[in-house]
Amino acid sequence: MADAQTSPSSTEVRCQEKTRGGLCYEVILGEADVKATPPKRAGSPPNKNMTVQEIEEKLRAAEERRLQLELNKITALSAKMQKIEDASRKKDEQTNQFILNTREALEAKMENHVGKREAYITDLKSKLKDHIENVEKTRLTLEQQTDEVRTAIEDKLKTASELRDENMKKMMERLKDHEEQVKRVRTINTEKLQQLETTVQEKLEQAQSRRAQMELEQKEKLRNHNTRPVEIQTEIKSTLEDKISTVSQHIETKLTVAEQNRVKEIQRKLETAKKYNERTVELKQKMETLISEKSTKSTQIESKLTAAEQKREKELQKKLENVKKNERRAETVRQNKANILASQQEVTASSG
Repeated sequence: MADAQTSPSSTEVRCQEKTRGGLCYEVILGEADVKATPPKRAGSPPNKNMTVQEIEEKLRAAEERRLQLELNKITALSAKMQKIEDASRKKDEQTNQFILNTREALEAKMENHVGKREAYITDLKSKLKDHIENVEKTRLTLEQQTDEVRTAIEDKLKTASELRDENMKKMMERLKDHEEQVKRVRTINTEKLQQLETTVQEKLEQAQSRRAQMELEQKEKLRNHNTRPVEIQTEIKSTLEDKISTVSQHIETKLTVAEQNRVKEIQRKLETAKKYNERTVELKQKMETLISEKSTKSTQIESKLTAAEQKREKELQKKLENVKKNERRAETVRQNKANILASQQEVTASSG
């Protein structure tokens, strides 16, 4: 067997792991043995003077040599055939042992691979379940937060609108009260003006009556004394006119100042009301912007959630594709193993 394995003319079986999870066998057939022709012996020179007895002895010796050579050839062939049979039997035993060992190794490897694949799939399923639960929790929390923010904004808007309405009502009541106060002040001022006019008219009448009396007195004095009539008359007229002008100017200035103050007060209240309205409009715009920002944030969160869900589905599809690829690879390994076993059985059957 050792000679058969070491000789270059014997059959060799080489095993090499070329593919992942498979084996490749190379069967190298030895070349045919070329029988060497024995060297021919130089013939003896023929003896012409040979007797019949010598010839018969030579023929018997040649026949014995021929028989001996045939016997030697048969024994050599039988020994060679025995060696070939022993070598083939040992080779079959080795191949069977190798096939058995490789089968056991492949089965153990496949069982380990199947166990690892099942553990990987279970781990992947648990991770995906945890991920889905986390995504659901985050979605619920985000929905709750958005609902809380929406309710808070709606409450703020309601309170702001109620406050605005109350403030507007108060401002309208104040404006009404102010208009009523202005009307009252105007009526009071008109009454005072009428009273002043009446008093002035009475004073003017009294002054005229006094002037008439004084004129009469002066005329009497002029009659008596006949001195300074024109100067006294002019002085009296100038003093009366001065008093009347000063009183009228004083009344007009008071009325103008009161009217200006009333106009200023109305303008100030209108400006405060306008500012309050502008502030309420600004607050409403800010609340609308906040609502729009919250809605945009909620839409962004929803888009992110949808993107994460799509990404998760893609990852799941990729992982399932990888699992299917591993299963197909395992199936190809099984098929290769079955083909190798079938080819080895065919080789053993042909060699047997």
